[in-house]
Amino acid sequence: MFAIVRTGGKQYRVSAGDKIAVEKLAGNAGDTIDLGDVILAGDAGELKDVAKIKVAAEIIAQAKSEKVTVFKKRRRHNYRRKAGHRQQMTLLRIVQVGDSKVEKAAAPDAKQARSANKEAAPKAEAPAKVAKAHEAEKSEPAKGVDTKKETKAQKAEPVKKAATAAKADDKPAAKKPAAKKTPARKPAAKK
Repeated sequence: MFAIVRTGGKQYRVSAGDKIAVEKLAGNAGDTIDLGDVILAGDAGELKDVAKIKVAAEIIAQAKSEKVTVFKKRRRHNYRRKAGHRQQMTLLRIVQVGDSKVEKAAAPDAKQARSANKEAAPKAEAPAKVAKAHEAEKSEPAKGVDTKKETKAQKAEPVKKAATAAKADDKPAAKKPAAKKTPARKPAAKK
């Protein structure tokens, strides 16, 4: 069954179990309220008498909507005003429309228990995977590291080559000839 209700100057099509965000209504989270202004109600293509239909909703939370920027400007008058606004809103869960109710069964609790078990199982496996990864890192060298085992003599030889290359680099660079000076211009004679 569905109903169209008016609240906060807007109309909403709702059925049992729906969640909607409406203009701020009085109440705290967990309170149950009746949406009294029912405009239209129906079930499977048939319209019902609106006078007999009640729509009950539970307040989930009081919140603010997204920020809206308000910018005013008058051309050529150096007039600019910028402001932001966040509208107060209430999140509702429709509990009952007419005779139809949302059934709260133990099934959602069972689903939560199963999902908690699924989350716990990967967490238990995670340390084992991490330990295996650390063992692999110990056995395999990091990228860019040579795996050859070098003796002290082999290590010393490249150092000597590097030292001779450094001596060649120590020579000063050839000097560039100084730029030729151009003679200063004499001021032009007045006529």
